[in-house]
Amino acid sequence: MLGLTAAIRSVARVFLIVALAGSSAFAGASEDFVQLRDEVWDATLSANPTLATRVGNSSGDGKLADLSLAEFDRQTAEAKTFLTRLEAIDPSALSDADQIDYALMKRSFEDQLAAAAFDQTRYSIFTHLSGWFADFATLAYTSPFFTLSDYDSYIARLNAFGDVNAQGIARSRVAVDLGLTQSCAVLGGLEARIRAYVFEEPSGSLFWAPFRQRPDTIAPDEWERLQAEASTALMSVVLPAYQDFLTFYTEEYFPACRAGVPGISATPEGGAYYAHLAQTYTTTDMTPDAIHQLGLSEVQRIRAEMEALASEAGFESREAFIEHLRTDPQYFATDEDAYVAHVAALAKEIDGWMPKLFGQLPRLPYTVKPIPAASAPGNTTAYYEPGSLDIGQAGVYRINTTALSERPLWELPALGVHEAVPGHHHQFSIQQELDMHPLRANGTFFIAFLEGWGLYSERLGIEMGLYDTPAKTMGRLSYEMWRATRLVVDTGIHSKGWSKQQAVTFMLDNTALTPTNIDAEVNRYIAWPGQALAYKIGELKIRELRARSEQALGAAFDLRAFHDTVLENGSIPLDVLEAHVNAWLAAERGT
Repeated sequence: MLGLTAAIRSVARVFLIVALAGSSAFAGASEDFVQLRDEVWDATLSANPTLATRVGNSSGDGKLADLSLAEFDRQTAEAKTFLTRLEAIDPSALSDADQIDYALMKRSFEDQLAAAAFDQTRYSIFTHLSGWFADFATLAYTSPFFTLSDYDSYIARLNAFGDVNAQGIARSRVAVDLGLTQSCAVLGGLEARIRAYVFEEPSGSLFWAPFRQRPDTIAPDEWERLQAEASTALMSVVLPAYQDFLTFYTEEYFPACRAGVPGISATPEGGAYYAHLAQTYTTTDMTPDAIHQLGLSEVQRIRAEMEALASEAGFESREAFIEHLRTDPQYFATDEDAYVAHVAALAKEIDGWMPKLFGQLPRLPYTVKPIPAASAPGNTTAYYEPGSLDIGQAGVYRINTTALSERPLWELPALGVHEAVPGHHHQFSIQQELDMHPLRANGTFFIAFLEGWGLYSERLGIEMGLYDTPAKTMGRLSYEMWRATRLVVDTGIHSKGWSKQQAVTFMLDNTALTPTNIDAEVNRYIAWPGQALAYKIGELKIRELRARSEQALGAAFDLRAFHDTVLENGSIPLDVLEAHVNAWLAAERGT
């Protein structure tokens, strides 16, 4: 299922494409593929109405994704049909760019069908951090609100939430029956987060935010209508839906949460499911055990660097330096506004380096904002929300402003380059603006590439001079160690029977992260098996490709050209990336 396909191996064989370009076989294959790709994109937009809105397609306006099991089965059958049609097309008869699209579509369908075979995919559809109920709450600040139709679309989605919520509860009820609930270890704060979505009056609801100020483009009488319809939808549909979910969660789901070993392998067919997830998230054929051993090796290497740094900084041990960093008040902000201002100022400093590292820069800007209050407690330190030029939405670098005594300032340089630029914002925005089919620009994402690039970007902070104190350098090493320990902890939890405390202890012993951050991170790994494996494996591949390029080109190596080459196909599997960089190297060397 994974590994280089014939389509990918032939990406660099441009001579073959040229030879076939004039043949009728080439033309027929190309026409069939173009038609299929367009159908797949249309199906993607139909199944994801909010994505359609994000890319400026009005077909999704007023709709939410159908969460019913019948729709899940329909999409699975559709994917099987699409894959059969795709495999009937000879990839060697396609253009260079289309061969990449072919390979990405094929892998995506294969992963979708493999995942659909597991009950975990069918029924375990929310965690303590994510789910339909949390996604819906983001619409108030991620939807476009420029025109009357934008507001009408939002109100229609308010009215549609009741059915979607009922579908989510129905599938989750089966998860309860099958023993596929989340581990009890991660659910401690979920009830409070659900209650944060419940309101007494529309004006006190987070869903009311779009109606607090009338835009000049909407007449007063229309504004009154919109407010009245939104109020009715909130009180008659949205509020009862969240109350229903809260009741289901407290009375049925939480009492049935999984006690004992928290890993997914403790569930029916969980071992096979985790092995599938490991390969899907890393886009490799690595086994959980191989990943675990790689993690232990990386931990040992980075730990030696941390020990050397502590000695240079005048501390008797790595542990003494980390204790200093975790407890000295000079490293912590006490005011939320000051913390946000510090992050924003650092972001602008990093912006100044971008033209030195990249030949192509995105048009879309980004901003810095706190994680919304309803979802901040227990959440991760930061994350990135992609924006969209089509709907006038900037990218957002979200930072957690709760528990500031656990969020040291020395980690912010590494955090900023990962989440904003040159990390996620740069990569996501470039992908959206590339001259490629919208399916690849907006609908296909491979986590090993995305998060591998984010972690690789942290190392670029060295070249920017961001880590100009021992504390900041330890912050970068701690973040790299954090991703290395993920390989050990995630596989430990889900394939080796580790307890949550074992995972927490391992991360406390090896990283400089604070206990609050470690607890939140381990909860995330428990709830989202396999995803955490993508970061380090993706980063190691990009670093390997850069080192190979530097060695091959010597003084002719152009860092900006290398970075543009890595990003110019958008999010792709690691083997596809390697083939593409190899082809670029061959062209640069004239071979």
